[in-house]
Amino acid sequence: MADGDTVDTVDTVRELYEGCYRRLVGQLFAISGSLGEAEDAVQEAFVRAVEKPRRFAQLENPEAWLRTVALNAVRQRYRRATRFHGLLSRAGVPETTIPGLSADRVALVGALRQLPYEQREAIVLHHIVDLPVREVAVQLGVPEGTVKARLSRGRAGLASLVHEFADDAKEVDHV
Repeated sequence: MADGDTVDTVDTVRELYEGCYRRLVGQLFAISGSLGEAEDAVQEAFVRAVEKPRRFAQLENPEAWLRTVALNAVRQRYRRATRFHGLLSRAGVPETTIPGLSADRVALVGALRQLPYEQREAIVLHHIVDLPVREVAVQLGVPEGTVKARLSRGRAGLASLVHEFADDAKEVDHV
C-alpha cells in the first residue's frame, strides 16, 4: 500500500470518527448500560480500523464494521464482567447516574439493562440503530427468526418495565 493510500484511509477514519463516534457510543451505551464501556468499545473499534488500513479501505459499510467490532468488544467485556457485577449487586453497591442524561434516558437504559443481554442487543440494533431485522441478524450472526423472537420477548419485557416506571412517575407527581 502506498503512503498516499494510508493517508487516505486515515482521513476516512477521521471523517467517520467525526461523523459517527457519538452515534456509535449512544448505541453501545444503550446495549451495555455503561457510558465508559461504550466509549472504550467504540474507541477500540477505531483503533482496529487504523491498525488494518487495507482491510478497512475495502469495506462497503465502514460504520457497520465499526459497530460490529465495538459490539464484539462489549460482548467480551460483558462475559468477563458478569461475575464482577454480580458481586457488586450482592454487596449493595448503588448504581451511579450519568451527568448530562435526561431522567427518561437513564430510565430507559436502566430498563434495557434488566433485559437479557441478547434481547437488549436486538432491541437496540433494531429500534435505536434502526437496522432492519435482516441486518440485525447478520450483525449478530443469528437467523432472522431468532432476532424476531428476541425482539418480541424484549419488547414484552420493556413494556412491563416502562409501565412500572410510568406508575412510579405518577406517584411522584401526586406527592
